[in-house]
Amino acid sequence: MLTRRQTLSLLGAAAAVAILPAARSASASEPLKELRLGWQKNGVLALAKGTGGLEKRFADRGISITWAEFSSGPPLLEALGAGAIDFGPTGDVPPLFAQAAGGNLLYAGTYRGSAAGSAILVRKDSPFQTIADLKGKRVAFKRGSSAHNFTVKALRKAGLGITDIEAADLSPSDAAAAFASNQIDAWSIWDPYFAVAEKDPNTRVLTTAEGIVDSWSYFLSNGDFTAAHGDILGDILDELAKVGAAAQSDLDGTVAALSKITGVPEEIQRVVLTRKDFSLADISTLGPEAIAYQQALADEFFQLQMIPKQLTVSDIVWKGRAS
Repeated sequence: MLTRRQTLSLLGAAAAVAILPAARSASASEPLKELRLGWQKNGVLALAKGTGGLEKRFADRGISITWAEFSSGPPLLEALGAGAIDFGPTGDVPPLFAQAAGGNLLYAGTYRGSAAGSAILVRKDSPFQTIADLKGKRVAFKRGSSAHNFTVKALRKAGLGITDIEAADLSPSDAAAAFASNQIDAWSIWDPYFAVAEKDPNTRVLTTAEGIVDSWSYFLSNGDFTAAHGDILGDILDELAKVGAAAQSDLDGTVAALSKITGVPEEIQRVVLTRKDFSLADISTLGPEAIAYQQALADEFFQLQMIPKQLTVSDIVWKGRAS
């Protein structure tokens, strides 16, 4: 079993961000020499980093791959919109905040996760038994992350609004430390952080996201990069789909591979990869269902005054390879 020190060390390491290169201008007239990818400690992009599949895919074109690690979607999309990276994955809410802020980015692809892979956690000895019990309490989540959306909808199901709690905007590593030291009453978080925390016998799951919110995630790309190198973007998604299909067909091997890549123990990776409805193989460009989900979420967050303006999600959806 993981000790508290090991847990916090793992989460703290996940918060580190690699030094990012300076933003560059993209031009279709100039061949791409470097593809800069943002990644997090989960999913297909992490596996692709370990297998070197993207490096092999683009080697004959003289394109090198660089990687920058992020602990959550909001900082990744900030770097993406600023042109410091070209492509990366995130949950459903970060793109809304990025689009509202005028970030230069596009939805490039989508994949489905498991609603069982997100949860609101409390201490085992906590008096809180239902979401309604959190009224007036300090609940941590990363503002603008998928946990933000989950928290809003969980509170609504309990007859509460976001203003009925004391929201603490904390990164996963900071929230883990605050949770362990009883500085917060509850923590809304996603895998693999959830799976790590769940192993602690002093942690109790108040609710998962099952029956509360769907689990949509997205790949996004820098707008200038996509305009100049959309053909490359299509190849990235194609390679990730192949990596995902192969990984899903060999979960034992995938558990070991992801553990090696991310430093997250195999027992934790196995929990993440075997959550209900989880699949690494479901990668595609955005269809009507994904766009409709994201538009409904954008409308909701605008109505709740969480984003400053009405958004049209389809305005920043990549249309695919030119015919």
